[in-house]
Amino acid sequence: MRSCVVALVGRPNVGKSTLFNRLCRSRDAIVHDRPGLTRDRRYGKVALGPEDSATIIDTGGLGDTSEVGTLVNEQVEIALIESDLTLLMVDARDGLVQADIDIVEDLRRKAIEFHVVVNKIDGLKEQQRLELVEFERFGVGSLLQVSASHGDGIGEIKDLICRQLHDVAQGDEPIGLPVAVIGRPNVGKSTLVNAIVGDERCVVFDQPGTTRDTIKIPFQMNGRAFTVMDTAGIRRRSRVEDSVEKFSVIKALDAIDSAKVAVLVVDANEGLVEQDLHLIRYASESGTGLLLAVNKCDQLDQYAKARCRSNVSRRIRFAEWIPVVYISALNNRGVRRLLPLVERIHESGKFEVTTSSLTESLNRATENHPPANIRGRSIKLKLAQKVTSSPPTIVVHGNQTDRLTGSYIRYLENFFRHQYRLIGLPVVLKFIDGENPFKDQRNRLTRRQLQKRQRVIQKSRRSSR
Repeated sequence: MRSCVVALVGRPNVGKSTLFNRLCRSRDAIVHDRPGLTRDRRYGKVALGPEDSATIIDTGGLGDTSEVGTLVNEQVEIALIESDLTLLMVDARDGLVQADIDIVEDLRRKAIEFHVVVNKIDGLKEQQRLELVEFERFGVGSLLQVSASHGDGIGEIKDLICRQLHDVAQGDEPIGLPVAVIGRPNVGKSTLVNAIVGDERCVVFDQPGTTRDTIKIPFQMNGRAFTVMDTAGIRRRSRVEDSVEKFSVIKALDAIDSAKVAVLVVDANEGLVEQDLHLIRYASESGTGLLLAVNKCDQLDQYAKARCRSNVSRRIRFAEWIPVVYISALNNRGVRRLLPLVERIHESGKFEVTTSSLTESLNRATENHPPANIRGRSIKLKLAQKVTSSPPTIVVHGNQTDRLTGSYIRYLENFFRHQYRLIGLPVVLKFIDGENPFKDQRNRLTRRQLQKRQRVIQKSRRSSR
């Protein structure tokens, strides 16, 4: 098998993410006409043949001198070290600008070979196309002229990548257990991802909204493959006005849907707020396992820690099946406990159990605590069977099941959860009443029964006089 690594670099808003999506045939990277959307480095795969492929790295825009820009530049530096081929993208409509010249000089100081990709050639007039020769002053030979949004010239880029391919070891790259790190803005999601992976893969900054795209990071720990997804912060819908943030929220919700387990990060200084409860409800309805990580505990004194624990236990009472871990991602405290819990939650999601075992557990539960009688009639629960695994869903057959109280249903949920050691996932119970063959049928009396009924009525009338 042959492969190589390709880094896309350039100043902001020249179309790197658009070309990334075009090559990978995906919409993983957010694309907007606003510069500076991409901040972390994103990886994607492009198929070049039956046994040939390449890894594409999308990077943030170079040239920003702000604090966030400095962190973005560090991500680009790592991408350049990892790559076999560097593609410098420029904008045909803007022409040659000083920022492009500065990037070229920097690449040459670092002795990095690169090829120039002139993007956005669609809609250019003939005279404007002739002016593209000014990019030849970079001294890189022929220019690759493309339109990433329309797909023009993509074949030439693939041909260039094919010439850079080299043999690699045969074997499938592990996809791993998908884990989404979710939460509100500025609660420490990217810091936690870096602590889990053991690498500065995500830009960390004390400004809400630093992460704008979902970043997937595959890695291995103790022989087990994982893919951690760093997501954008999710705020209340009423506060999301910016169109880019709307796309970021959609990507984050998609990550929850695709993940097997989601780690909900909350700020220990604020505790569980209403938006966190909405995320818990969304993840549980999606069938995604949940783990609650209370971050920034190192900033609290003893009294504040006790108050935080009280707040969390009180507000999560409706979902006691969620494991809670108190951590400090910045100081790497408690982080090692997360992945073993993630694996346990994933195993719970498989829920491999037979109908006979479930029915036996149901009988044991009703023997220990039978349901209350309704109008002198007992409620009988006869059979239990599994429907789905994530979340564990059980159908219980019986009679008068619609009369079961909410407290008794919760008792059954907790009994099944403890019986099968299920954590991080809600146990969903559905009830089906047995069909009554005489339902809606009138009881027709025989001639003799009618005569007896008449005699009883007459007797009762005489006695009443």
